[in-house]
Amino acid sequence: MTSDLRRELILSAAKRCFARHGFAGTTTKSVAAAASISEGLLFKHFPTKSALYAEILADECEADPGLNGLLALEPSTETLVVLVRGMVGHFLHASDLPEQQEAQRLRLMMTSLVDDGEFARLLYEKIGNLIGPVFTASLERAVASGDASRVGREPLNLFWFAHHTVLMAALSRLPTVPCLTYGNAVDLERQTCEFILRGIGLNEAAIAGHLDRELSPDQMRAVARESA
Repeated sequence: MTSDLRRELILSAAKRCFARHGFAGTTTKSVAAAASISEGLLFKHFPTKSALYAEILADECEADPGLNGLLALEPSTETLVVLVRGMVGHFLHASDLPEQQEAQRLRLMMTSLVDDGEFARLLYEKIGNLIGPVFTASLERAVASGDASRVGREPLNLFWFAHHTVLMAALSRLPTVPCLTYGNAVDLERQTCEFILRGIGLNEAAIAGHLDRELSPDQMRAVARESA
């Protein structure tokens, strides 16, 4: 069996185990048994359980047609706004989903950040490689078109600042009784989008023009995937 095929079989077995038992309830030993291999062979492909889980999440994103459609959009101010809207919706509604899978992943991310950081590092790397190029290219186009001013010397940092903003907002809403109500603002998504877009340098005219624009069917599906 080729290494690539073995890797796919391990991932398939791991997906079943994580879906059934969650991250905490799944062991590398149980994944190896489900894949009919030794635990030692599993470690040759994935050195830790965190590495295996992060790879599964990355594979799910890369295989999703909605996200692929979003990432395939031509870099532009509009694409930048669509990305921000998708990210904000995704995080702010994480605790609303009935299966609670995304909420569990957020808790795992928080646990990783205050522990050894391995899972967070792996996932940040994969997120940055997947979405970072589209974000930075779109921001450059926005600056070139006069829709935005350049902020700082590292455009990718602006993506992470935006990501961390909505991550913390989502974490505050995870408990059954939210830690913050944000003044019970009914327009929380829009206010968050405006805050981020201003922070990454977009001017008021660009924000008003693109944030209120109706999305195309493809963009709607992509944003829906990001919010699911």
